[in-house]
Amino acid sequence: MKEIGVGIIGLGIVGSGVYETLMQHSEEIARRTGVKLAVRKVADLDESRSRTLGVPDGVFTKNAKDIINNSSVDIVVELIGGYSPAGEYIVDSLNNHKHVVTANKALLAKQGAELAELASKNNVDLYFEASVAGGIPIIKALREGLAGNNINYIYGIVNGTCNYILTRMTYEKMGFERALKEAQKKGFAEANPTLDIEGDDSAHKLMILASIAFNTRIDLSDIHVEGITKLTHEDVEYADDLGYVIKLLAIAKRTGNEIEVRVHPTLVPKSSLLAYVRDEFNALLVDGDIVGTTMYYGKGAGKLAAASAIVSDIIDVGKNIQFGSPLRVKPFAHANNCKIKNIEEIRSLYYIRFTVLDTPGVLGHISSVLGKHGISIASVIQKAQHHGKHVPVVMMTHEALERDIRNALTEIDTLNSIKEKSALIRIA
Repeated sequence: MKEIGVGIIGLGIVGSGVYETLMQHSEEIARRTGVKLAVRKVADLDESRSRTLGVPDGVFTKNAKDIINNSSVDIVVELIGGYSPAGEYIVDSLNNHKHVVTANKALLAKQGAELAELASKNNVDLYFEASVAGGIPIIKALREGLAGNNINYIYGIVNGTCNYILTRMTYEKMGFERALKEAQKKGFAEANPTLDIEGDDSAHKLMILASIAFNTRIDLSDIHVEGITKLTHEDVEYADDLGYVIKLLAIAKRTGNEIEVRVHPTLVPKSSLLAYVRDEFNALLVDGDIVGTTMYYGKGAGKLAAASAIVSDIIDVGKNIQFGSPLRVKPFAHANNCKIKNIEEIRSLYYIRFTVLDTPGVLGHISSVLGKHGISIASVIQKAQHHGKHVPVVMMTHEALERDIRNALTEIDTLNSIKEKSALIRIA
């Protein structure tokens, strides 16, 4: 059985998990798959990580070039993340006819199409299962398991940090700031959580998912992004009363030749499977025209979850090497040229929370403006009466055009009876 040489760049949390998995399970992997994997080189700037893992003398290096230029390495595993030098390492590896496995979602979201083209030009593989939803095999499902389907939509909870925070806000009655601090204390949020809580991490993942699902090129700039920082405990309680939970969803929908790609807080009905996804877990609903709706659930991040996905990619690439079939499944097909729908063109149900002066006629004024813009009210909630004071009023709308909703709220927010900018959340 021919050995497949593996080189790992980066021995951080994920890289160490990949190394340990390959060391502990290599024999079982060979028995199950017929692929014999051998770690030829590992690179990291911190030599103490190598010593902690017990990497043999001669295998460790501080120079990634020792892996990229090593003739005994067939697969380069990039796990340092970020744009640079990770991007240069991947480009050099592909140009050196090395197959590449990476978990680098930010880099893929920025230049995935170019890297895929470079891999194709050099007749080598580029795999990236761990870039989205950690240990959940969603990339493989879209590229292979559902290849016979036209994908209608993807609804995904793909950021464990935000889901953990929203879980605490929903079930522990915490405010956003307190829930964030708890997430940081337990290691579910970074010291600087901006990428997560502002929705950008989810957007990176959605770009990858939607590009594969709809076989079309999607840029980050195409994706409408809203985070969870403006959500209040008040919104969470109203959602609960109305039969919903709030989730940060990554949504990709196709109608004809048009695609919606958006990330934002969403009211999810309690009857939905996504409503039951709590804490740091991820889940995705994928609907295909043949298979119908399927669900994928599991740990979206973490040392071993990511390692599982990366090792699976290494095995797949190893099989391709054995049978001389690189590019058996291309990273991105980009065969279609679908139109990306602007957020103002989508239609949705809406939750709107107004902070109004509790005086006669205020609701009538609001309803009049909404009606002028073609927006129909489904229900109204005002929990308390405080005459002459500002109080929250929640309205649920029937389906409406986003542009109309925005124009109506712009007009409503100028009324003297409105204390602050109205809160808007879309409904799944």
